Amino acid sequence: MAELNGKAVMITGASRGIGAAAARAFAAAGAQVALLARSGPEIADIAGEIGQNAIAVPCNVARFTDMDAAVRACLQAFGRLDVLVNNAGVIQPIEGLAEADPDAWSTAIDVNLKGVFNGMRAAMPVMAEAGGGSILTVSSGAAHNPLEGWSAYCASKAGAAMLTRSCDLEGRAQGIRAMGLSPGTVATEMQREIKASGVNPVSGLDWSDHIPPEWPAKALVWMCGPEADAWRGQEISLRDPGVRAELGLA
Repeated sequence: MAELNGKAVMITGASRGIGAAAARAFAAAGAQVALLARSGPEIADIAGEIGQNAIAVPCNVARFTDMDAAVRACLQAFGRLDVLVNNAGVIQPIEGLAEADPDAWSTAIDVNLKGVFNGMRAAMPVMAEAGGGSILTVSSGAAHNPLEGWSAYCASKAGAAMLTRSCDLEGRAQGIRAMGLSPGTVATEMQREIKASGVNPVSGLDWSDHIPPEWPAKALVWMCGPEADAWRGQEISLRDPGVRAELGLA
């Protein structure tokens, strides 16, 4: 796994699911962790559990000023920013294009796409000045394949995948490592929302079909090391048996 002692990691959507699991995994690997989410009390609890090497930063990723302030908070607390994990995401609205609520659709774009841009925009200058860093974005198979009722999610994830490629193109010479992680279906609250919708085949999956959030969390830590350099500018899929074997996942 990557050597992260003394490194500083900022994670969006860190109040639950993959984000919370990633915060614990990075801390266990020796990193200092900044947990970002709109729900301040929840990230404060997780930061308190981790201890002195963690801070909680209430943040709305859809607002650039919030993300910029979060980067500054990380620098003030830890003196550096080595890794950004763009994890925050929403699945709603789960509705057909002809019925989708325009405001809810716009919110999904704000969080899933603009939130990734805001994170990259805030972090890249700091990383470039320091000689590099890693920007990891949680992607989805929905970035590449349409699913009924998921137009906002699919479109926003597709846009975020292209942002990863753009970040690699523009940041590689400055030492910035940009990659995506497509984890497959993960046992989180989002899957409960999907199940309740009854829309498209994903809602028909059993809970046992989903992987635990600790799997993508472990993958994100591994992606910070040189073993993942072959995927720079691309997506790593946890559905790939070779990747699972590399990570020691069943």
